[in-house]
Amino acid sequence: MSDSSEDECPELVPVSTKKIPVTIITGFLGAGKTTLLNYILTEQHNKKIAVILNEFGEGTAIEKSMSIGQSGELYEEWLELRNGCLCCSVKDNGVKAIENLMTKRGKFDYILLETTGLADPGPIASIFWLDDELGSDIYLDGIVTVVDAKYGLQHLEEVKPDGVVNEAVRQVALADLILVNKIDLVDQAYLHKVTDHIRSINSLGKLVETQKSKLNLEHILDLHAYDSNLGQSGIEKLKDRGLDIRSGQGSSHHIDPSVTTVTFQLCGNIKTSDLDVYIQNLIWEKNVQNSKNEIMEILRLKGEISIQDNPNRLVVQAVHELYDQDFTTTWESTTRRTCTMVFIGRNLDKTVLETTFRHLMCDESS
Repeated sequence: MSDSSEDECPELVPVSTKKIPVTIITGFLGAGKTTLLNYILTEQHNKKIAVILNEFGEGTAIEKSMSIGQSGELYEEWLELRNGCLCCSVKDNGVKAIENLMTKRGKFDYILLETTGLADPGPIASIFWLDDELGSDIYLDGIVTVVDAKYGLQHLEEVKPDGVVNEAVRQVALADLILVNKIDLVDQAYLHKVTDHIRSINSLGKLVETQKSKLNLEHILDLHAYDSNLGQSGIEKLKDRGLDIRSGQGSSHHIDPSVTTVTFQLCGNIKTSDLDVYIQNLIWEKNVQNSKNEIMEILRLKGEISIQDNPNRLVVQAVHELYDQDFTTTWESTTRRTCTMVFIGRNLDKTVLETTFRHLMCDESS
């Protein structure tokens, strides 16, 4: 007769099904994003973070010592560091590294992905935001952009040929959190000039000032920038960041060829089909012109919409040509139903955007 212990069921180890947040770290060359990641990889912060360093970044001696072998080859495997973090270096958008990383589930709670200094974070973000295959394991938590307080203004004001939006402006425009780094190298007057310029581009993102890229990690983790089911409405979150929807703070009342933020809030409802046409004309068809007959270019869009005959708020988000929408919390009986839109883009015309939307709306009581 066999030992009864052999017949006992083995202890089951629970498998974590919790999705892992991915935060994209971007910033122009020399802004300090690699310094930020090195800080995360070497400080004792009691958080389990997997960091993907981009091999085409500026690079430092510390980074190379972690990601480059003695003969100069790149490590393809993940390295476990003393503070509990994981690290690897890549030459692409990091998708393969993340797929390999998911075999180590349980050893990390967050993923930070560095982009190159010249990268547009939009296409990279779209991979993690709406990729169904990756989406079962991870979700896009947000985009963090590091800006150099001393030289950032110079990069942001650089004029590219043929009217192309420069990389530094795109990085700021798409950011959910903007770190203004190296503030110790400039005086307060110049720092205000830098932050004012950033706010003129992106009134949505939270702004944090840092020295040597050191900050409380709570600022860059758990952003939930693309999570529409947090209880608090998306517009309330934006108001918490200081964006005044009603007064149109950050809005361009004239046509501005640079990248700016435009907001409006209208009372009433809209049909889903009309909302889809409105958004698709802007980001897909690209046939909406300002009063100067210039095509408006949308880099980022957020909205909280009241849909006709539906009791719940609809949250809409778009990055470049990708957009998504989710029904969230119920409109309270004491709350006036409204449609609020926030755009970040170029050649924006607030009057055209608002008037076109208003013409599609239903009666407020419908």
